[in-house]
Amino acid sequence: MTTPTKPPVVLLHALSLDGTMWDAQRLTLEAQGHPVLTPHQRGFGGTPLGQDAPSLDVVADDLARLLDAQDLDRVVLVGASMGGYTAMAFLRRHPGRTLALGLVSARATADAEAVRGNRERFAAAMADPEQGPALVAATAPQMLGATTRAERPDVVRQVSDLAGAAPRASLAWAQRAIAGRPDSVNVLRSADLPAVVITGQEDALISPEDARTAADALPQGRLVTVPGAGHLPSWEQPTAFHGELAALLARTRAVTC
Repeated sequence: MTTPTKPPVVLLHALSLDGTMWDAQRLTLEAQGHPVLTPHQRGFGGTPLGQDAPSLDVVADDLARLLDAQDLDRVVLVGASMGGYTAMAFLRRHPGRTLALGLVSARATADAEAVRGNRERFAAAMADPEQGPALVAATAPQMLGATTRAERPDVVRQVSDLAGAAPRASLAWAQRAIAGRPDSVNVLRSADLPAVVITGQEDALISPEDARTAADALPQGRLVTVPGAGHLPSWEQPTAFHGELAALLARTRAVTC
C-alpha cells in the first residue's frame, strides 16, 4: 500500500445525506493536490444497503475495503455526525490506518437510553409510507442552525431535498446502527494523532459538553466552535470549516514529513 506525497483525505457524510455534501471541500482539496474520497455509506447515494444487521462496524469495514481497493494504507479521516461515529468505529477496528482525525458534530459517548429510544421510533416510522416522509421533511431542516434557516434558504432546500431522497430503509438501518454504537471515549484516548473536534455554535443535536468530552479525550485534540452553524458546519460556514481542515492537514504534514 502507498501513501501519496500529500496525505489522502476521506470525508464521511452525515445521516440522511450522502457524499455529495462534501463537494465543496473535495474540489478545494483536490485542487491542492490531496487525493480525496467521499464515499456514500451503504444505503445512501446509490450504494446498496445489503443484508447485514445494522452496525457501524459493518460501515467501518466497508471503508477499510475501499481503502484497500484504492491501495491506501493511512488517511486523514474526517466524519460528520454519522460519519464521525463511523470514524470512531474505524479507529477501533482498524488501528494504525488513520493519520489524523476530524470529528464534526459527533459525540464520543454512547447514546443515553432516551436518545436510543428516539432513534428506534424514527427507524420504526420509516416503514410507514406517510409518516416516514413527513418525519424526514420535518427533521431535516433541524440539522441546520437558526442563522442558516433564516438567511440561507438555498442550503435549507438542498439539505431537505437530499434527505428526502434517501431511501427510508437506509435511514432506519443507519439510525439503528448509530443507536447501537458503543462508548468511544477510550478509543479516542488511545488515538495519539493530530485531531480536531468541530461543533456548530447553533447545533441543537450535539451539546458543547459533548464536543468538549470528545476533544478532551483526544491526546492531541483541539476543540473548534463555528459561529453561525448548526449540525452541518461544512455546509453552513464552508470558509471557516475549510480553514480548520487546512490547519489539521498542516499539523498532519508536520508530523509525517
